[in-house]
Amino acid sequence: MKKSMILLAGAVMILASACGGSAKKQAADEADSITATVYMGVKTIRLDSVKATWIRDNSHDKLMPVGLFDQNASQLADSLGLKDGIPSSVSTFLVETGGKRILFDTGVGASDSQLQTGLKALGIAPDEVEYLYLTHFHGDHIGGMMKGDTVVFAKAQVYASKAEYDAWMKMDAEKKAQVVKTMEAYKDRLHLFEFGDELPGHVMAIKAAGHTPGHTAYQIGKLLVVGDLMHGAALQTVNPDICASYDMDKQEAVATRRILLDYARKNGLTMAGMHLPMPAFR
Repeated sequence: MKKSMILLAGAVMILASACGGSAKKQAADEADSITATVYMGVKTIRLDSVKATWIRDNSHDKLMPVGLFDQNASQLADSLGLKDGIPSSVSTFLVETGGKRILFDTGVGASDSQLQTGLKALGIAPDEVEYLYLTHFHGDHIGGMMKGDTVVFAKAQVYASKAEYDAWMKMDAEKKAQVVKTMEAYKDRLHLFEFGDELPGHVMAIKAAGHTPGHTAYQIGKLLVVGDLMHGAALQTVNPDICASYDMDKQEAVATRRILLDYARKNGLTMAGMHLPMPAFR
C-alpha cells in the first residue's frame, strides 16, 4: 500500500508539470494529501502565495497537565471536560514563499522527535532548509538544531530576535548552556533582528514578549506563526488571562496573548502555534 501511494504521488507531480493554472494547484493539493496519508505528522495549507506545512515533533499524543496553568484554569478545565489534560503538541512549521524555504523552530531534538521524519516525508533534506526562524530559545524550540555536537541544518541562515539573544546571554550559566552551545555552533550564520524588521521572504518579525523576553511572532501574508502564545488553547482562547508556568513574565504574556488573538481575528489570519493541538493551525 505504501509503495502504491508513493507511485501515485509521482503521477500527481507529472500531471502538475504537464498542466497549467488550476490543474497544477489541484495536483499539488492531491500530492500534499498523499504525503499526509503516508505520514500523518504533516499537514499543508495554502494561503494565497504562501505554502505552510505543519510538522509534528512529538511522537505520542500530548496533553498539558491542568496543574501547569494557574489557579483559574482548574474550574474551566473541568467545565470543558478536560480535567485529564489539555490537548497540545510540539510542532514546527515549514513555509515556502517567494522561492524561499523557511523552517520555524526545530522541536526538541530528542531520540524520538519526529521533525526529521516529517521533512523526509516531504522529500526535504536538512541541507535544503535555507532559513531557520526562531520564536524563542527554549529547548523544545531549538533542540533540533543540534545532534550532539553537530549542526543539523548545515546550510541554513538562522534568525532570532536580539532581545531574546541578549536576555539569555545574561542568564545563569547552567540555564543558558544549551542556548550558548547552539548559537556558538551557528554563529557564522546567526542574524539578530529588531522587532518590526522585515526578514527574507517578506516575513515580518512581531514582538510577542512575555513567554520569554524576546519571544517573537512572525507574519507571512495571512499566516501568523505565534510560537508559544498558548500552551493550552482550549483554556486560553476562552480566558486569555490564564498563564502556563513556563511564561517568564505573566503580565506581559497576558497582554501579548490578548493583542495577538485580537490581531489575528480582525485581520482574518491563520495562526500556527507550536503548542496548538494537532494539526497546529487555528
